[in-house]
Amino acid sequence: MNDRPEEFPQAMASLLAQQDVDLDVVVVGNGCVPAQVPAGVKTVALAENVGIPEGRNVGAQHVGGELLFFFDNDAVLPHPDALARLAAALLREPGLAYAQPRIADPKTVVTVRRWVPRLRAGDPTRPGIVTVMAEGVVMIRRSAFDAAGGWPGDFFLFHEGIDLAWRLWDQGGTGRYLPDIVVHHPATNPARHDRFYRLSARNRVWLAQRNLPTPLIPLNLATFVLLALWRLRDRTALRATAAGFREGLRGGHGQRTPMRWRTVARLTRAGRPPIV
Repeated sequence: MNDRPEEFPQAMASLLAQQDVDLDVVVVGNGCVPAQVPAGVKTVALAENVGIPEGRNVGAQHVGGELLFFFDNDAVLPHPDALARLAAALLREPGLAYAQPRIADPKTVVTVRRWVPRLRAGDPTRPGIVTVMAEGVVMIRRSAFDAAGGWPGDFFLFHEGIDLAWRLWDQGGTGRYLPDIVVHHPATNPARHDRFYRLSARNRVWLAQRNLPTPLIPLNLATFVLLALWRLRDRTALRATAAGFREGLRGGHGQRTPMRWRTVARLTRAGRPPIV
């Protein structure tokens, strides 16, 4: 969106400095013509801001390659072998659909809990199989991405990583967290977006309606409501959450493709049943 004139050049420089990989890079302007783009890098200018998930879908349509790497424009790859190591993990394990590096704040080197793609997030350096993803910096096998239908474009922002991860798992794939591969990203508060609480609640409803077997939908949503009531103390945040929840219940979630019960069992064995 041309709103990060200092961070974006650093992100691009670290990306183009990656070694032992062939890159085909596109920068998507979400409602703008991308500025500060290095020579040789493709661009796509969208007439309006279609949201982050759909912007990523557009980008994926304009690049080739066996693997897709989605990269927030305020992130930095501090080591030139990061992409090669992520790619190697995917290429040596055919059943792996996506690989997630560890995201750390560049100043504090802290990995906040929301960036650790598992419920037990106390130790961000513990590797393993994961069932969700931190979508801003992730590598995905293109064949799996295409088969899953890509990101949920209607979400606009928030929870799109869980949606895609669940569908990748429903195809029989898995995800792996590789914390020894580090990416830097500032630990900004997602609540800085004025639509955070409303969109988070709406998309949580859509996530359940799109992906879960019917008996699990009320369990998933009840868990969300209880957690929201426990965590939120600000009345404005609670009102926005309630408004988003009602909006989600009114529909608009797109095509419903409930996961198989076998997938529910696989997710549960992997440590995160799809009700939390």
